[in-house]
Amino acid sequence: MPHDVVALTSDMVAIPSVSQWSNADVTDYIEDWLRANGFDEIERLEYTYGSDERKCNLVAKKGTGTGGLAFLSHSDTVPGMEDSWGAFQPEIKDGRLYGRGSCDMKGPLAATMIATAEADSNQLNKPVYVVVTADEEIGLYGAKHVVRNSELLKSSQPEYGVVAEPTQLVPVYGHKGYAVIRVKATGTAAHTSSGQGDSASFKLAPFLAEMADLNTKFQTDDTYMNHEFTPPTNGFNITFEDDGATNMTAASATCLVTFRAMPDSHYEDIIEDITTKAEKHGLDVKAGVSHPVYTDKDSALVQTACDATGISEPQTVPFGTDGFHFQSLMKIVILGPGNIDVAHTVGESVPISELESAVDIYKQMITQLC
Repeated sequence: MPHDVVALTSDMVAIPSVSQWSNADVTDYIEDWLRANGFDEIERLEYTYGSDERKCNLVAKKGTGTGGLAFLSHSDTVPGMEDSWGAFQPEIKDGRLYGRGSCDMKGPLAATMIATAEADSNQLNKPVYVVVTADEEIGLYGAKHVVRNSELLKSSQPEYGVVAEPTQLVPVYGHKGYAVIRVKATGTAAHTSSGQGDSASFKLAPFLAEMADLNTKFQTDDTYMNHEFTPPTNGFNITFEDDGATNMTAASATCLVTFRAMPDSHYEDIIEDITTKAEKHGLDVKAGVSHPVYTDKDSALVQTACDATGISEPQTVPFGTDGFHFQSLMKIVILGPGNIDVAHTVGESVPISELESAVDIYKQMITQLC
């Protein structure tokens, strides 16, 4: 019997799974549904992060052997902001399904669950997988945990992955990553009238002047751009962490240097350059990066996604996903119903027509790749 993607999405929207809290309840629901719909091999991976909250990931496999196609989603959402709307009370209105996570990304997840559940195991030459992670919205920790710890993925080695984030059903072959470099100067606090202080802010200032020069460089030098993306520049930015009294010298001064890492934009060189400049000024520096995702747009995966959607030209997007963790295991394309512009907003919604089309698109991809 065909499944109802709107009903399944609504059921999951009605189970709050805000990232700051446990996603165990919605994971229980998803696991029970998958077991009832043909998935006999399910791996559950739990962890805690920053508190005692249980965080739950699932890796489910249908079919035998290795290789095949994995659908990658997350079950956590941003806060509901329930004072402004019925975030966890799904509502259908004007051809759209409203509710927190309807677009990002319980609706896309529901479409992957139904498409894989309705695949005939006897017709599969290669397996299909449904992977559901926690904490995508607050650091991609669930995906990182799955990649490190999933024995099912390691043994099965799926060749292809679809990250079902909302793209309005346009295949996306690449997205930007995100680099964060934390730079800290340390001084001595004292009342400015005493003349005894050693201002950390002044120690940070020469480094900041160099960062201003870098910003001009990044806006004008093609070496650090990638014209496959809009905009082609890296969004170089600086913010500050420390507050202090105006009549006291700063004991510490910390800035966060951030930019969007793109393929073929020498972003590793940028990180090294900034780190070297900070160390030259005697500053403490710590760098981290979420790498970009990129799959050749002429690859079998991307072309299959284009054929299934009827889109001739795949795109890139400036936002990121947890797909960068999974691309160490498989080729990645991002493809899902809904518009990222309404994700995280009051009144988040997804067109029902796109949810239903997504099921058919994912089925076609399964037929072609499995």
